[in-house]
Amino acid sequence: MRNRYLDLLRFLAIVRVVVYHVTGWAALTLIFPAMSVMFALAGSLMAASLDRTGVPAVARRLRRLLPSLWVLAAVFVPAMLLTGLPLTPKVLLWLFPVSDPPANQWGAIALSPIWYLRDYLWFVLASPVALWLFRRAPLPTLLAPYALLGAIEFGVLANPPTVLREFGLYFGAWLLGFAHHDGLLRRIANRVLVPLAAALGAAGLCWILTHPGPRGHDLNDIHLGNALWSAAFILVAIGRAPAAAPWVDRIPALGRAVTVLNRRALTVYLWHMPFVVALTPLVDVVGWSHQDPLGLAFRVALVFALVGVVTLLVGWVEDLAARRTPELVPGRPRRSAAERAAAAPASPAPAGAETGLAVAGARVPSPRAPERSGLTPR
Repeated sequence: MRNRYLDLLRFLAIVRVVVYHVTGWAALTLIFPAMSVMFALAGSLMAASLDRTGVPAVARRLRRLLPSLWVLAAVFVPAMLLTGLPLTPKVLLWLFPVSDPPANQWGAIALSPIWYLRDYLWFVLASPVALWLFRRAPLPTLLAPYALLGAIEFGVLANPPTVLREFGLYFGAWLLGFAHHDGLLRRIANRVLVPLAAALGAAGLCWILTHPGPRGHDLNDIHLGNALWSAAFILVAIGRAPAAAPWVDRIPALGRAVTVLNRRALTVYLWHMPFVVALTPLVDVVGWSHQDPLGLAFRVALVFALVGVVTLLVGWVEDLAARRTPELVPGRPRRSAAERAAAAPASPAPAGAETGLAVAGARVPSPRAPERSGLTPR
């Protein structure tokens, strides 16, 4: 049974990412640190997968991750090769991005969200060992990424590889997902969790305010502040996640939107940025400034509309990758077996027969159908 509250968090995270990339509002990164939340949710799911199937869960997770990337690459890599990208063996990184795959000038911007898949891939590969360590030494394992990030930020480790820096920045959120799956966050008493989250949040906010980046107080440019602030957010938003959130589906439009975006999260994430980049020249053509609310609202709506079209065209790849029945628009209510049987036309009786079954020359009355009640078996 899926936790609809966690589905709602993922839905909000995806929406926030798209809106942020259109508007560039740094405040959105503080209000909702979407990328860390997505890594925490992914870490929780990865721990659950490892518990179910063990190390083969790594291959299953990669199988669900990579096909959507390959569809994107099938469109954009030839376009980049035709517009100046050299054809080198590094192009193969678009098949398995353990490092940033090559891109030309416009592709580097339009396809910049690929870093998330690169980090996700590394975190999945590291998860079997990380989960083994986490369950034997939870606190030291959880603190290790933050210590690594601190060493990088304070210059102890100079010029670290990109992947190492990303482990320091986001793997702590992934491990908090482990803690959520194992119930450790739930078992922390409020008298401990609330002050801990407040202390982390205060430390992160102080670092953010005193170390602004090139875009001001945008968390994407302030790594240590990002990690601390995000940890505080995750402790509260996920650490106190309810076991269920049935109210999400009591609002049909919201429930359907949450389902669709969860089933198509990777497609929306990968494809939204090319449309953001393509629509940016409209700002100059139409005369809207980046601060014009009407222009920003129009661009957000248009990006979502275009992503919706692409999702209809290629989103079903996510169904195939997850070994689900492909759907153009996921989340349609499915009828139960009893409902399908009740709706099926009755078979015509054989000629000469009445309502009974002939058994050795005798008539046996047909079993009576159970009376229908207000409850339908599911």
